[in-house]
Amino acid sequence: MYKTLITTTIALTFSAAISANIVQPAPLVSITSHDAYFDNLRAHCGKAYEGKVSIDNPQSGGFEGRLVMHVRNCTDTQLQIPFHVGDDHSRTWIITKTGSGLSLKHDHRKKDGSHDVSTMYGGHTTDAGWANVQSFPADQYSKELFSRLGNPQSNTNIWQMYIYPQTFSYRLIREGREFRVDFDLTKPVALPPTPWGYKD
Repeated sequence: MYKTLITTTIALTFSAAISANIVQPAPLVSITSHDAYFDNLRAHCGKAYEGKVSIDNPQSGGFEGRLVMHVRNCTDTQLQIPFHVGDDHSRTWIITKTGSGLSLKHDHRKKDGSHDVSTMYGGHTTDAGWANVQSFPADQYSKELFSRLGNPQSNTNIWQMYIYPQTFSYRLIREGREFRVDFDLTKPVALPPTPWGYKD
């Protein structure tokens, strides 16, 4: 009986150890430059800033009206930043710690909250970047989406985001195309409406 009790105890202990290993998620692996960049953006959580198009070459249109970014929702692993263009509240940038770097996604919604046909495109960091600058080359999902929608020229998109004490910049580059919006971080503005598809 004593032998049976020991065997049972060992088996239960081993089973508990296995269960503990299964249910406890591994911590996200991160590097200093990604963490610093993420924290520099997160420091503005709850605030909104007005911006202006500084580069649009060749001129594309579609960004008329007041431009406002809002660092709206922040967790330890994700930042949700709506980008409002006049009365168009369809765009939200989503920056996520993935465990192998940082991901940028463009969540595009219709006024009824449903996803636009062109949505969740973006990219993933491929290097360490810097505490103030990160680049996001188009990922495979985005390339397949662009090709399917008849925009294969966008397959070489690289999105860049700069965060400095006085300015935040969103930049898109590819061969023959450059677009950039600069936001003034020294003057917070009134918070914009809830972006389409999201709740307070």
